[in-house]
Amino acid sequence: MKIRMASGLAAAALTVSAVVAVAAPASADPVPGSRTQFYAYCVVDLAGVPVACTQADEAHSTHICQYLATPLGIGLDCIQRSAA
Repeated sequence: MKIRMASGLAAAALTVSAVVAVAAPASADPVPGSRTQFYAYCVVDLAGVPVACTQADEAHSTHICQYLATPLGIGLDCIQRSAA
């Protein structure tokens, strides 16, 4: 029973890893030097937490994002770009 549960958990972990690896959007500009990060435009609420993020090109982006595996599934982690 324990072996069956362990193999099921291992298969789920590999599936999540595969989904994260291919989850980078094709329509967004990738961040140079990173295979997992991409540019996005996010509406930011008052607490500074990015919400309603949309894939974007570098010129129109406000954030740099990447997909992460979380206990609840795939999550989006974004940081605001500095104004240069």
